[in-house]
Amino acid sequence: QVQLVESGGGLVQAGGSLRLSCAASVDIFSINAMGWYRQPPGKQRELVATIRIINGGSTNYADSVKGRFTISMDGAKNTVYLQMSSLKPDDTAVYYCSRGRYSGGNYVSDYRGRGTQVTVSS
Repeated sequence: QVQLVESGGGLVQAGGSLRLSCAASVDIFSINAMGWYRQPPGKQRELVATIRIINGGSTNYADSVKGRFTISMDGAKNTVYLQMSSLKPDDTAVYYCSRGRYSGGNYVSDYRGRGTQVTVSS
């Protein structure tokens, strides 16, 4: 059973940056794709970024984070990152790393980590 452990969350001022890490307990090259979700308090979960590991590392982003967030991976460390810049108070959420795959052009997650809190102050 895979384990995904997120880290790097915290409190940051608006306009600042944070880098989240997701360490996988398995070789990430055995995974089709990985992604980051977020869930603000009292709101629905949102898929913010994905990376297709077996497809050359192509990436996709939600419109709400495009141009500000970057998803990347380090195969040697079995780790996926989410670099977040120009943070806004609306980015405040629990961020979850997930394992998944693309099916019919859509990312489908079958496992996620416990999450890390990101709080952006105004």
